[in-house]
Amino acid sequence: MSYIAGVDVGNNTTEVAVGEVSPDGKAYFISSATVRTVGIKGTIQNAMGVIEGLDTALMATPLKRKDLSLILLNEATPVIGDVAMETITETVITESAMIGHNPGTPGGEGLGTGITIRLESLDSKVPGVPCIVVVPGNNDFQNVVARLNRSMMGNARIAGAILQNDDGVLVANRLSMRIPIVDEVEFIDRIPIGMPAAVEVAAPGRSIEKLSNPYDIATLFDLGPEETRKIVPIARALTGVRSAVVIKTPMGDIQKRSIPAGKLVLMGRGRRVEAQVEEGADAIMAKADEISPLEEILGEPGTNVGGMFEHMRKIMAELTDQPVRSVSVRDILAVETFKPQKVVGSLAGEYSLGNAVGLAAMVETHKLPMMRLAAKIDEETMVPCCVGGVEAEMAILGALTTPGATAPFAILDLGGGSTDAAIIDRDGNIQSIHLAGAGEMVTLLIDTELGLDDRELAEQIKRHPLAKVESLFHIRHEDGSVQFFEEPLAPKLFGRVAVITENGPKPLDLDVPLEKIVSVRRQAKHKVFVSNTLRALKRIAPAGNIRLINFLALVGGSALDFEIPKMISDSLFEFGVVTGRANVRGTEGPRNAVATGLILAQVERGKKNR
Repeated sequence: MSYIAGVDVGNNTTEVAVGEVSPDGKAYFISSATVRTVGIKGTIQNAMGVIEGLDTALMATPLKRKDLSLILLNEATPVIGDVAMETITETVITESAMIGHNPGTPGGEGLGTGITIRLESLDSKVPGVPCIVVVPGNNDFQNVVARLNRSMMGNARIAGAILQNDDGVLVANRLSMRIPIVDEVEFIDRIPIGMPAAVEVAAPGRSIEKLSNPYDIATLFDLGPEETRKIVPIARALTGVRSAVVIKTPMGDIQKRSIPAGKLVLMGRGRRVEAQVEEGADAIMAKADEISPLEEILGEPGTNVGGMFEHMRKIMAELTDQPVRSVSVRDILAVETFKPQKVVGSLAGEYSLGNAVGLAAMVETHKLPMMRLAAKIDEETMVPCCVGGVEAEMAILGALTTPGATAPFAILDLGGGSTDAAIIDRDGNIQSIHLAGAGEMVTLLIDTELGLDDRELAEQIKRHPLAKVESLFHIRHEDGSVQFFEEPLAPKLFGRVAVITENGPKPLDLDVPLEKIVSVRRQAKHKVFVSNTLRALKRIAPAGNIRLINFLALVGGSALDFEIPKMISDSLFEFGVVTGRANVRGTEGPRNAVATGLILAQVERGKKNR
């Protein structure tokens, strides 16, 4: 008799199943547990959550860790989902100039700060004050080199240079001191003179660090909290670029500078297409459908979407201790939405709703980090641990333990950061797909469209139905039904919209009608889950025909939502697909499918090896 633990590390939760394997090769499940995932899925930080899950599951049994003969992990390449709202119109920055861009060949390296000064004014420069030299295009590089070297030999402190011509490398290689140089600045005449400026150039193969961090910009320019808030779009747009310039301008000197939403470059199997964010979500997804499967998605440097993608790559590279070049954006979900925009020149902080595109991107690395995680768990528990199977394939094996389920059979795993789908035919062949966009994106859409600026509140609105408290003794639910109470409700609830949680009504500090909140919540779920359901099933269905899928079971945390399963079922009704929540092993509901599948797959491998 041996004991095996299957562990499913998810974006938000870690699920564990413990099974007893008899000598004749049969598995009997004796315990299960669900805990919060520690760290980003697929990274070494997950070990703490895995061990907590194992201990929680074993508490319900007489077993200890040492009694386990094997721990199995899901084979899921680490995935970080990031979501962003990009207004279709460009982001407007006031009272700050961003002349930052990403030329192919900047000169020098490092960070330089000082006061902007024209090249021809260097001779009158005040000694000891650092300066950033602005060089118009009517100067050849030899003249520029001579002037800068002469000044460097004197009392001038030259901290950096901004060139109009493509001479950055030529100039940098001939200077007596190494300074950062940004070139190819077309509208150099717009640069204000005599103002604080910072120039940063990263080493080849790297990106800037200081001017892509709002707090570093605040430090360099001595900005207050409100000014720091205003320069966040600048820092974000400069994420991932190799060189940049930021200049603090006098009040009213520059009325607006625009950071474009940017474009996406989608690549796969020798094809490459571009999609402008400002063209909207439908256009982006249409372009994505042209290339399947996607192998890489790039964001335009110096734009909002470019900053988003590079930020994700950096995070994953740091967490998995891998080079940035090994991290790929493999899928994207774009949806149309609305974003409150502050009205420029308003008298009372008025906002208007502007069209926006919500983006969810999925970043993957190689599966090496999962192997590192297994080694860490092996070391901590003193129990052999290995990667036991592909996540979607294990999920479908676990879901097949649902009473009444049989192949051909499909599953939809609705998680926090991604949506997985898989199908198994009568011969046991499995096809699967892994897509960006799930519960976290729904939360972001609710947060943005209602202007909450409170992700926890948005999460509560997503998870629970709503009601209007019409008196201290009754509430009217969002479906119109009325509920009466024998004891009076708390006075703070009177006249308020409330979320109906397991612990009773909780008031929302939100001056928005109940009908509006319900509409935003339902539309957000439909945009993400229904869209991704159809997208995923078309990818895995035989010949891309959803009608050829007979049975579909929903697994994962979002399958427990009070309205998502019905939405998906309604959307698939026209295709004749039997849809419902899985009931793994007849006891677990839609939870524990992957963990269960890992144990079943190991048992089958054991039978074949006899």
